[in-house]
Amino acid sequence: MSVSASKAKREAKRIAAGKKPKKAAVTAEEEAAAAIAKMKLQEDEFGISDRVTTGVLDSLGTSRDIKLSSVSLLFHGKVLIQDSTLELNYGRRYGLLGENGCGKSTLLRSIAAREFPIPAHFDIYLLNEPAEASEYSALEYVVREAEIELKRLEDQVEDIIVQDGPESPVLDGLYEKIDSMDPSTFESRAAIILTGLGFNGTTIKKKTKDMSGGWKMRVALAKALFVKPTLLLLDDPTAHLDLEACVWLEEYLSRFDRILILVSHSQDFLNGVCSNMIDLRMQKIMMFGGNYDSYVKTRIELETNQTKAYQKQQEEIVHIKKFIASAGTYANLVRQAKSRQKILDKMEADGLIQPVVPDRVFSFNFAEVEKLPPPVLSFDDISFSYDGKPENNLYEHLSFGIDMDSRVALVGPNGVGKSTLLKIMTGHLQAQNGRVSKHSHIKMGVYSQHSADQLDLSKTPLEFVRDKFSHISQDFQYWRSQLGRYGLTGEGQTSQMATLSEGQRSRVVFALLALEAPNILLLDEPTNGLDIPTIDSLADAIKAFNGGVCVVSHDFRLLDKIAKDIYVIENKTATLWEGTILDYKKKLSKNVVL
Repeated sequence: MSVSASKAKREAKRIAAGKKPKKAAVTAEEEAAAAIAKMKLQEDEFGISDRVTTGVLDSLGTSRDIKLSSVSLLFHGKVLIQDSTLELNYGRRYGLLGENGCGKSTLLRSIAAREFPIPAHFDIYLLNEPAEASEYSALEYVVREAEIELKRLEDQVEDIIVQDGPESPVLDGLYEKIDSMDPSTFESRAAIILTGLGFNGTTIKKKTKDMSGGWKMRVALAKALFVKPTLLLLDDPTAHLDLEACVWLEEYLSRFDRILILVSHSQDFLNGVCSNMIDLRMQKIMMFGGNYDSYVKTRIELETNQTKAYQKQQEEIVHIKKFIASAGTYANLVRQAKSRQKILDKMEADGLIQPVVPDRVFSFNFAEVEKLPPPVLSFDDISFSYDGKPENNLYEHLSFGIDMDSRVALVGPNGVGKSTLLKIMTGHLQAQNGRVSKHSHIKMGVYSQHSADQLDLSKTPLEFVRDKFSHISQDFQYWRSQLGRYGLTGEGQTSQMATLSEGQRSRVVFALLALEAPNILLLDEPTNGLDIPTIDSLADAIKAFNGGVCVVSHDFRLLDKIAKDIYVIENKTATLWEGTILDYKKKLSKNVVL
């Protein structure tokens, strides 16, 4: 293949500058080789294909919108999506719905890896891992990433001008992005985003190498929000946030003006952010206009109409079959029967109306426990610091208690000590001053953000629970029913836990927690990874539980359903909030700075 001198010079300059050489026109053989290489990238550690995708781009390659038809997605050989259409329009914010394990996170990963034919001019960012450990502070990290993104955009403009000419319609969008970045405001805008996500004057200067995983996730989220990719994919972005940061993020994302696909299990958050909903149901992608509440209303109407049409068609089929069966041998009736049979055959060929398949409904269940007289758990004038020094106290002169009828919610910014307070309750941490009193028969069950770390991911849920509680039963059927009560059924019970979604693993943890039969539940972010019906089921179980409950959660709807008493953790103590959790949210909303 001959290459012109001018083109060769351009390629040489590109390579010298550290850029990738331009792609030449590819042959059919090269396309096939590329497809095989793509498949290899989707293989897991055992060489088994992890994801297999199909899709056809129906929108123009230069369009700001994306329309894909014939979309299919397989994960470890399991069909998650088949023969569907996915349409993403510029300026829209999509909430991605579906029960745990249906493929929401897998779909986002496939989109981010460009396993579907998405035009190259779309820059895609998937938030699924924390910022890397580095010597940069949170502020320096975000500013540096913004500078890298600006340079990438400028290089992309040069490449397109060389390849497609200065009149390329793709350039308008790139120029718009470059103009909106404005390097002179990088530091101030990055600081606003980081502050909104919970950083203060001290933590914003902290090096990422010295941060916990949760804070590094916030830095990565700040980067994503700052660079504003054309297609932003967020998988449960509130999982590591406190209520205050959730309120800020909701306000910020509600103004996102490119394309957003958001997985969230908070109805409140979805209502505040989303303009459209995508429902993964029965291996199909179903598109809805409006926020979550609008989706629920529309879906009820559609399913009501579908049920009526199904019943009407079934009655018609019964009537036709009855006529055919009674036709006998009379010539005129036989002719009519044949005519009716043709009608029936055509109905079946066209596809019969299917009955509505309801959501799988199951009930969490915490065992009945013995009533204990108060006080069950009480703090009397306690003080605590991690290093034992009074000047570093997280709590001072705190008096607080939980009894069998308690439904307590702890709220407040990250870092004030909500999880620490739960650890003092369990005895994992000891107060330096004051008295902690516990009933002699108290039995605390703890669910934390790290509870799933106890799971052996090489085992199936059935194997794990049977091995852990072998003294109760060795019978797999017994453990099938126990896991089934928490919504883990079929393949979910017999697949390696490494292949399960976060929500499915959480169900295993809740099953283990229930087996311990605690009389006091301490729940630290229990909704992370759970789908909306499961969260509703959890709320019902907490309300029905006859023991005491103390919960830390960023899910306003869960707290609204279960909390009797709300304590705000601030100023080294816990103060009873006089109002509802929605009143507390309104208070936080007034302080939002964008």
